[in-house]
Amino acid sequence: MTPPSPPVTIPPPAEPATDLRALALRHGLTVSGARPPLPRYLRQLWARRHFITAFATAKLTAQYSQARLGQLWQLANPLLNAAVYYLIFGVLMDTRHGVADFVPFLVTGVFVWSFTAGTITAGTRAISGNLGLVRALHFPRASLPLALALQQLQQLGFSLAALAVILLGCGTTPGPSWLLAVPALALQALFSTGVAMAMARLAARTPDLAQLVPFALRTWMYASGVMWSVKHVVAEGHIPHLAGLALELNPAAVYIDLVRFALIDSFTSAQLPPHVWAVAAGWAVLAAVGGFVWFWRAEEVYGRG
Repeated sequence: MTPPSPPVTIPPPAEPATDLRALALRHGLTVSGARPPLPRYLRQLWARRHFITAFATAKLTAQYSQARLGQLWQLANPLLNAAVYYLIFGVLMDTRHGVADFVPFLVTGVFVWSFTAGTITAGTRAISGNLGLVRALHFPRASLPLALALQQLQQLGFSLAALAVILLGCGTTPGPSWLLAVPALALQALFSTGVAMAMARLAARTPDLAQLVPFALRTWMYASGVMWSVKHVVAEGHIPHLAGLALELNPAAVYIDLVRFALIDSFTSAQLPPHVWAVAAGWAVLAAVGGFVWFWRAEEVYGRG
């Protein structure tokens, strides 16, 4: 008698492709590199604060590691820039006219402007200059422009030390007003970091933008009263009213003037545009919040282009 055949097991039908997403979610799988919600993204950044600080310090230390003078260039670079600008604008073009304490005026402007320009330039290369890191590791991409902004803030500390020596050498007396430089520089740091994050997103998709940024920054510097007094030019009526108003509301000029007001005795409140602190705070909040949110919205595309 022939034994009965074993029962044939029919495999269950494969899950349709439409159910793959539900299957992945059921087993705790998520899309690789997906943009997290903004509150979670902020928590992730805070959790990596030690990496951001260490990355900034390492970049600052390595910046002049191949030079014989090493970290002395942290001081020498802004001082040499100030010397060149003094020769060209103070001596040859005689923009000292109408500006008391021109040397402290000029050096303060150069150092404060260098912080904004350096932060924006570094932010432009934050993603495009670290593609290997971006593609190899999963972390909040905002860590990179934030770390580079922190590096520039550390560089500013060296510049401020040199600035204090110059101010004392020029006869400026330290006073309570010097404390006003702290909130002024804090607002400037927020503004510069926000712009740097916006530039980081733009340059991540268009790397050639990094070649144009120096020209834009140079033009912006000449319009920001680094080497000449915005108030003096506007008061003499050399330019139309609307152009003068635009110069006074220029964020770089606002932050430079606030630091000059804090540190230089002869730079009085009469030389500041009306409501200058409100303008400075407005620019800082607009740039910091807008730049950060705009950068976050493209989180999942960085390194994939």
